[in-house]
Amino acid sequence: MVNDTPPTRPKINWIWFIPLIVIALWFFFLVAPGGPPRVTVPYSVFLGQVRADNVKQVRIVGAAINGTFRRAVPGTIATPSPAPAATTSGDAAPAGGDSFTEFSTTFPEAVGDPTLLPLLEEYGVLVDAAAPSGSWLLTILSLAFPLLMVGAIILWSRRRGGLAQSGMLDFMRSSARRYAEDKPRVTFDDVAGAEEAKDGLEQIVDFLKNPEKYHKLGARIPHGVLLVGPPGTGKTLMARAVAGEAEVPFFNINASEFVQMFVGVGAGRVRDLFAQAKQAAPSIIFIDELDAVGRRRGAGVGTTNDEREQTLNQLLSEMDGFDDRQEVIVMAATNRPDVLDPAILRPGRFDRQVTLGLPDREGREDILRIHVRPLPLAPDVDLTQLARATTGMSGADLANLANEAALVAAQEDQPTVDHQDFDEALDTIQLGAERSLLLNDVQRRLVAYHESGHALTAWLLPDADPVNKVSIVPRGQALGVTHQLPEEDQYNLSRQYLLTRLAVMLGGRAAEQVAVGDITTGAENDLAQASRLARRMVTRWGMSELGPISIDADEAQPFLGYELAQGRNYSESLAAKIDQEVHRLLSERGEMARELLSHHREELDRVVELLMEEETLEFDALASLLGPRPQPAADVIGPPGQADADTIGSPIGSDAG
Repeated sequence: MVNDTPPTRPKINWIWFIPLIVIALWFFFLVAPGGPPRVTVPYSVFLGQVRADNVKQVRIVGAAINGTFRRAVPGTIATPSPAPAATTSGDAAPAGGDSFTEFSTTFPEAVGDPTLLPLLEEYGVLVDAAAPSGSWLLTILSLAFPLLMVGAIILWSRRRGGLAQSGMLDFMRSSARRYAEDKPRVTFDDVAGAEEAKDGLEQIVDFLKNPEKYHKLGARIPHGVLLVGPPGTGKTLMARAVAGEAEVPFFNINASEFVQMFVGVGAGRVRDLFAQAKQAAPSIIFIDELDAVGRRRGAGVGTTNDEREQTLNQLLSEMDGFDDRQEVIVMAATNRPDVLDPAILRPGRFDRQVTLGLPDREGREDILRIHVRPLPLAPDVDLTQLARATTGMSGADLANLANEAALVAAQEDQPTVDHQDFDEALDTIQLGAERSLLLNDVQRRLVAYHESGHALTAWLLPDADPVNKVSIVPRGQALGVTHQLPEEDQYNLSRQYLLTRLAVMLGGRAAEQVAVGDITTGAENDLAQASRLARRMVTRWGMSELGPISIDADEAQPFLGYELAQGRNYSESLAAKIDQEVHRLLSERGEMARELLSHHREELDRVVELLMEEETLEFDALASLLGPRPQPAADVIGPPGQADADTIGSPIGSDAG
């Protein structure tokens, strides 16, 4: 088969000829010969012509001397050579039969000639001197290089579709990432453990789907929705789920991307972001980490930032400029609502807050079911048990747990992910990775007594959380760990429970005193946790002899110098009483733990011996060794409240490494 189609001729890119033409013109004007012909003469002949009063003027540039004769001289005055000699300007000496009025010679710099200038002055020669210039090639390159760079930039931008498309002039444009509605969507089915937050956002979804229904009744949908919650609770995922349910474009940007070195760039990016969202309406703008630009203005010392404040002002102005019928919803997320400027939270801006807290046990189980979908699970994996063992974990923590378990299984070349893999992953996340730290028998026994003191105190006190595991295997920064696991999620903590927890925290040091008669640095982490808990019992929860009083004595202010401007709301005498109450609580609980372990010294020694042999004891082993735990007298029932994360399901143990 013959192809009759004539071959296409390649297109000539004429832009490549621009630098070549520029170089040619520069070479022609700077290097091309011009003016009358010039002869090159030896330095001695030049001196002879001066003494013969035949030199009119000279120009000295470095070692090069160019001049003019008063009377023309024949070309034979130059020293004959087999080839034309190169002059300082690049000219070749003409043939010897011509006459010349222009000449050039070279000053002997090696030996010098101090008599030259007096000789020229004596014979009335006009002398002109100049500093030597660089190489002509370097001169051409220095002049042509900027033009070459401009040409290269023009060529590069042309191939990318122009300066605007190449990104050179769009630093004022928003860098928000747009997730269009035709892409794979995230819906509420992909979000678990936040049913209350879903219910609060259903109205936003319905407005974006059916805006006319609200406009007919004159209803005004909230301009801004602020998602508040600890890190890892799924605020960004929830915002994407709202966009996925409503099937509208989703503009996602981190607030720190607004702030730049140049003042005004952030405000320009805010304007561009809102302009894009209005063009794509109905749409959602999601600003993550809002506190990066929305921090309180004029609070504390050294917090002035013109660029950040201008960006915040522009953001507030854009939200104020929303038409009531504008189908754009601004969603933002932060885990520090206490640092936000009050102007952000007023009605008409972020006038609705949705809280995403840590999931409960059922929520954790639902989250685990989502994250284990791609994993080949073994039949022994019990997600209900895993949900119970992960009290206090966020959705991001649970996703990390599933991934760590898969990594453990892959490292062992297993076909499935089993319960042991999840158990190892949970220990790594909660307690830290194992360390190959060599301890002698004396040190291991000391650590065993410390951890056994925690475990036995928790086992003997009926109000304490059950001991899930006690180990003397060094993990992370700890030489040993005692891990307690609440039977159920707790939302309202009683005074007796907290006092028991103080005793368990101090049980490690009490065991050292009972068995060794001395104390070590291993209780550093225990003392820190116990002191913080005791101070909160006194200052926040009114669980001391000071009575029902709440003082923000241990709340760290986020702004430097803010507390200095506000002043303390309690006296020095009350501060002293607070310290005394904290000391009393710690002393009483520590003494109670010491007496309890002294009375059960035999059980303490049995736990230590078994721990020295096995290194890790779980609940079943402790139950076989110590018998059943005593039951509490009565369950404490009260209205739900906010649990303190530091007092639930946290490991207790030695942190001296």
